[in-house]
Amino acid sequence: MGRRKKRSLVNFDGVVDFFNNVMVEKKPYLPFLIPLILIFWALEKWVFSLSNWVPLVLAVWATVQYGNYQHRIAVEDLNRKWQRVTLNTSPITPLEHCEWLNKLLMEIWSNYMNPKLSLRFQSIVEKRLKRHKSRLIEKVELLEFSLGSSPPWLGLQGTRWSTFGDQRVMRLGFDWDTTDLSIMLLAKVAKPFFGTAKIVINSLHIKGDILLVPILDGKAVLYSFISSPEVRITIAFGSGGSQSLPATELPGVSSWLVKLLTDTLAKTMVEPRRHCFSLPAVDLRKKAVGGIVYVTVLSATKLSRSSLRGSPSRKQPSSGVDGLQEHIDDNDLQTFVEVELGELTRKTNVRPGSSPQWDSTFNMVLHDNTGTIRFHLYEHTPGSVTCDYLASCEIKMRYVTDDSTMFWAIGPDLGVIARHSEFCSQDVEMVLPFEGVNAGELAVKLVVKEWQFSDGSLSFNNLRVSSQSSLSGSSNFLSSTGRRISVTVVEGKDLITKDKSGKCNLYVKLQYGKVLQKTKTAQSSNPAWNQKFEFDEIGDGEYLKIKCYTEEVFGDDSIGSARISLEGLVEGSPRDVWIPLEKANSGELRIQIEAVRVDDYEGSRGSAYPGNGWIELVLIEARDLVAADLRGTSDPYVRVQYGNLKRRTKVMYKTLNPKWHQTFEFPDDGSPIELHVKDHNALLPTSSIGDCVVEYQRLPPNELADKWIPLQGVKRGEIHVQVTRKVPELEKRPSMVPESSLTKAHQISSQMKQMMIKLQSLIEDSNLEGISAPLSELETLQDMQEEYMVQLETEQMLLLNKIKELGQEILNSSPSLSRRSSQS
Repeated sequence: MGRRKKRSLVNFDGVVDFFNNVMVEKKPYLPFLIPLILIFWALEKWVFSLSNWVPLVLAVWATVQYGNYQHRIAVEDLNRKWQRVTLNTSPITPLEHCEWLNKLLMEIWSNYMNPKLSLRFQSIVEKRLKRHKSRLIEKVELLEFSLGSSPPWLGLQGTRWSTFGDQRVMRLGFDWDTTDLSIMLLAKVAKPFFGTAKIVINSLHIKGDILLVPILDGKAVLYSFISSPEVRITIAFGSGGSQSLPATELPGVSSWLVKLLTDTLAKTMVEPRRHCFSLPAVDLRKKAVGGIVYVTVLSATKLSRSSLRGSPSRKQPSSGVDGLQEHIDDNDLQTFVEVELGELTRKTNVRPGSSPQWDSTFNMVLHDNTGTIRFHLYEHTPGSVTCDYLASCEIKMRYVTDDSTMFWAIGPDLGVIARHSEFCSQDVEMVLPFEGVNAGELAVKLVVKEWQFSDGSLSFNNLRVSSQSSLSGSSNFLSSTGRRISVTVVEGKDLITKDKSGKCNLYVKLQYGKVLQKTKTAQSSNPAWNQKFEFDEIGDGEYLKIKCYTEEVFGDDSIGSARISLEGLVEGSPRDVWIPLEKANSGELRIQIEAVRVDDYEGSRGSAYPGNGWIELVLIEARDLVAADLRGTSDPYVRVQYGNLKRRTKVMYKTLNPKWHQTFEFPDDGSPIELHVKDHNALLPTSSIGDCVVEYQRLPPNELADKWIPLQGVKRGEIHVQVTRKVPELEKRPSMVPESSLTKAHQISSQMKQMMIKLQSLIEDSNLEGISAPLSELETLQDMQEEYMVQLETEQMLLLNKIKELGQEILNSSPSLSRRSSQS
């Protein structure tokens, strides 16, 4: 009896579980079954008999539901068994405590880890701040960066190793809560706020779980967060020192910094994105600042519309005739690959089929010692303007300090594909699965042609070459005042013109600092310019910026840009490189770059007279200025700024090609000459229609330089100037007579008084329309008065220098006087 009772209880429990399962299904049948039974009962009682087949229908329905229930139980049981098998083949080690690791990190953090990590993260933070600014901040600069003396805590709950395939993975906790870090930013606040403010990060808290994956037989370790970590930052604002203001002074800046840090972590080191820490056997102690890598897109396999995301023809898997039709559609695929490295992109040709062959090689430039090469697969539909995105994958590369290069990517089932190139020009082939899809692989080949270092040396073909050897291993990089940079724009190839008529009118603009230079126009898609330009070296990581334009009827169009790092240039070692254009599908420019010492530069001996001469600047004319007024013209004038001195020309009304022919003189103290072209308005504020800088520091003495300088900050416009570095030859310069300058200054003062009387009368008569011309003339007279005052100061300085020279000549010619002066 006991067994029967026990057996009946078990059956009853199973029945209860079955009915509970029926009740909680996504589409429960029991709520519909009860009303249906009542309807059948009513028909049975009052209409006709259903007793013969209703029980049969109920029995069939119950059998189907019970079969589905048993099937699901069997699947869950198989899944549990499979997990046990997986755990047996991929064992997880017991939880290991790592107090020793935190003690070791505490000992080496302040003197080793903090300086090294601070220097590395400082460059990353600076780049991110420049690219992702808050709307409230116009410009931001990193003043100080140190991670402090408190290291993060690792594995507070212990560490654990696991095995997936042939890869070992360590999981440990990461908790960094510090209040003694030193991070200070200087921000220029945008409108409607004004001024500058210092942003001080007071505390930082990052908490999450980290995965460590050793690769390449222990030569490197990949590290990443399992999921987005928790990030908290507190900041304060102030003018520096101990003064600080509450964070409410600039609302939104704190959340901007938190979002910037969180997004950076999520996009770079949250699974499956991983960073790499290399463990080289040899450290050459060189800083790589850039490189050239050739990327070859070989082929793809297993492409399928039904599996690739983003495809407009994505279908559900089918069989029979539908499966055959889908296979035929896959063979009709027209695909191409877009390769992206930073802002540089290139595209392969379109190839058909589910296994296309491209074999396209691209010259790519890397502006750092690490980079990410992304591959985007697109489907091209004949006759369609747009292309359909299908899938993506990426490869990360990094320079290793033993002169090798490391590549790694996401493999199948979120595994790791890692390759190691021991020297430059050694090719590496990788087969990458497309991310987030169930089919498709991409085969690529990578070759690093050369690495460029901060000391000017290059690494290629398993050799390290430097044109100048340094015994101490320090950089040969000189100060910004000691050298000139010579840049020659040689030629271009495969440049794309946007002119529908097929004509090519191409020119190149070079910008280094505030100086802008322009080549002549060449009428060819493979032009040859062979034009040489020279710039004063700036340093501080300033890039040479290059933009290529094509002349059009309604304004010039940009067809690509590039930038070149000038860090590490060595005298006597010119560089000849082909630079691919960014923001374009094709096109390269051949650039020759050379650093020249000031002592070796032709004409530089004119700088041996600092402070004893003056600069004569003639503003002649301008052409093709932009229209600042609604009527399609402008009222241009030029404001000249030389150090703390400011001058301005007269206003030329209603013209885009003004002619001034005005001369200005300044004492030669080496200050830059900045020209600001403005549009004059009588009542409203003036508007800018272009700026430029006049280079004169290395001109030969007493030789006139005639220049057309393109304006910056606007689409078009050039200004014609003549500049001369004058040598102090007082007897040959009649215009420097003090009496004439004083007389002219008095005349200008009397004219200004008369103009003030005229303005007063116009104001009393309420004649606002007539005020514009006298105001402009009064401003011109004021500038002329200041000009003659500066001329008087220059004359005084020249006279004093001449007196000193004469006194020195008298002392040298008289031995007794020179002996007395030396004794005294």
